[in-house]
Amino acid sequence: MATFGNLSDRLADTFRNLRTKGKLSPADVDGTVREIRRALLDADVALDVVKDFTGKVRERALGDEVNKALNPAQQVVQIVNEELIAILGGEARRINFAKKPPTIIMLAGLQGAGKTTLAGKLAKWLAKDNHTPLLVAADLQRPNAVQQLQVVGGQAGVAVYAPEPGNGVGNPVKVARDSIKWAIDKQYDVVIVDTAGRLGVDADMMKQAADIRKAVQPDEVLFVIDAMIGQDAVATAKAFQEGVDFTGVVLTKLDGDARGGAALSVASVTGRPIIFASTGESLDDFEPFYPDRMASRILDLGDILTLIEQAQGAFDEEEAAKVAEKFRTDTFTLEDFLSQMQQLRGAGSLKKMIGMLPGMGAMKEQLNNFDEREIVRTEAIIQSMTKQERQNPKLLNGSRRVRIARGSGMTVTDVNQLVQRFEQAAKMMKTVARGGVPQIPGMGPVPGAGFGGGRGKQLPPKKKGSKSGNPAKRAVENAALASGEKVPAGSGAPAAAGSGFGLGAGGAAAAGGPSEQELESLQKFLRR
Repeated sequence: MATFGNLSDRLADTFRNLRTKGKLSPADVDGTVREIRRALLDADVALDVVKDFTGKVRERALGDEVNKALNPAQQVVQIVNEELIAILGGEARRINFAKKPPTIIMLAGLQGAGKTTLAGKLAKWLAKDNHTPLLVAADLQRPNAVQQLQVVGGQAGVAVYAPEPGNGVGNPVKVARDSIKWAIDKQYDVVIVDTAGRLGVDADMMKQAADIRKAVQPDEVLFVIDAMIGQDAVATAKAFQEGVDFTGVVLTKLDGDARGGAALSVASVTGRPIIFASTGESLDDFEPFYPDRMASRILDLGDILTLIEQAQGAFDEEEAAKVAEKFRTDTFTLEDFLSQMQQLRGAGSLKKMIGMLPGMGAMKEQLNNFDEREIVRTEAIIQSMTKQERQNPKLLNGSRRVRIARGSGMTVTDVNQLVQRFEQAAKMMKTVARGGVPQIPGMGPVPGAGFGGGRGKQLPPKKKGSKSGNPAKRAVENAALASGEKVPAGSGAPAAAGSGFGLGAGGAAAAGGPSEQELESLQKFLRR
């Protein structure tokens, strides 16, 4: 996550220095804690929070849980992770819905924090969960605030209650009060009240917010805070808590490149949990806040659970099963490929999803250079094909590829590369679906990738031989192995006759044992 990128880098460098140490001395712990303190202060985390955090980390790092650990460095990372979770609020908390609808949610915060956009994001998120939200335009002071909420509501596909034009006209307290009656009559089960903000904390704003709260008696008052405003975040949060009070916090603009560490302080300073996080400009860039997952992201440990949830929300299990069957039967087409690409886009930003994988912090430059528009270009090429061409890429001769390139605004080279990548990917997935070993272009078979099928080409078995340190015994055992006979433990001689060492098959050998002459020759060999 961009806002905490610098903090993640600093902490990763600190832990990297610990991994070379088998045991941590008090000096090592003090040095590590000092670097953590500097990283947190540079990230704008409140001083009181930093002192409390580093004090707990130092106390635990010098305790028995690290001294007795097999890997002290990993144990310190675990301690930092647990303490980060604590200052972020501990356990995740969800919205408290009213026993009798509608549930009333009031949004409060400074102007520019993103309350209006966040109202649309929250409404869309609730609608996906089978709720019927109503947006209320109670910000009647900011120019065009009512119109903005109506636009956002239209994009989110939810209703907006806006009886007043705004721009300084109308009574916001009356609008908020009347919206509850409207919601009950129209059977909306959630009411989201968007209130006015100011550029700074002032008495008029606080009085209006307090009056609205008194009029509607909300079940939740969410304090919306810009994650990029630095140390002012803590002061503003305290002012709102004293003037209006709130039940939860929503962090916005977590995709920004500011230090943002002050956002880490809000839950600890106010004692109110962070409930949601806004991670981008799109209405879908909105997610519940999980302290443990955020701590993992900051420490570059990944966020696999959120990644899985996003993927499950975007991909259809039945469709995935059909695609797997098409891979197996070699009937996967460019039309299926296009459908998969569109589902992938529906899951959200591919760059953000890749960034949730553990260790992606070390690949920041590659992620920053990743161009998500490549998916759009690929879609344009496939959509410029006819249905027959998508189903049978072998029809794509030179003239057809020129037509497709012109239709998609790409080059013939781009079309050729897409077809080549598609054929290679389809071939690999077909091999995997059938239980074989995929051939990666330029690399050959994937080592050890049997995938449970065993139909791929198998490596030749390793040659077996004696590992005895005695040359004579080793020679006898090798001879026995070459003849396919078993060597009794500790005997140093074959259990039955073989063709090694000139031992014939006649005489006693034919009856299952070596002849006297053969035994004598063998004894001479062993006495060398």
